[in-house]
Amino acid sequence: MFAPVLNNLFRKDPVRSQAETLYAALAERSRAPEFYTLAGVADTPEGRFDLLALHMFLAVDRLRRETPQTDRLVRRLQEVFFERLDSALREMGVGDLSVGRKIRGLAEAFYGRYAAYEAGFRDAGAALDAAIARNLLGSDDAALAKPLADYVRAARSNLAEAPIDALDAAFEGLAEISHRIISRETK
Repeated sequence: MFAPVLNNLFRKDPVRSQAETLYAALAERSRAPEFYTLAGVADTPEGRFDLLALHMFLAVDRLRRETPQTDRLVRRLQEVFFERLDSALREMGVGDLSVGRKIRGLAEAFYGRYAAYEAGFRDAGAALDAAIARNLLGSDDAALAKPLADYVRAARSNLAEAPIDALDAAFEGLAEISHRIISRETK
């Protein structure tokens, strides 16, 4: 009698599991050393957030192309993203009373960056380079962001070909693209 109730109560949400796996893959990709050592992104909490936000943009952008089938996955992925940011802030020593305010600020920063990158792809010009220069390099010189912008364009194209169920593997496959583009263009 209680077995069905207990099964439903403790059953893991497969969409949540998929979101956690995808988040782990994109977070790992955002920690690649070439972004910090060759492309000029600051290896600071802010720089790491900006690279994580960039890879979140790539994931959400890809998932939204399949809407409405992926709406739940987008929501779960964003939940995981903000939960991990919350945990990171607490590990850095941010007090419980300040965490909510900091998360709100990070959410505004993420959605602002998302809008800037989306506009950069819509305009198909130097707008993406300028947004990346501003957000990841702290510069007004869009030319400095060319290697990163080229990586983002190639990554977006590569992810567009990947099936939704294999998106985590596609993020892992971006390692070769970032090595090739960033290493070549920063020499």
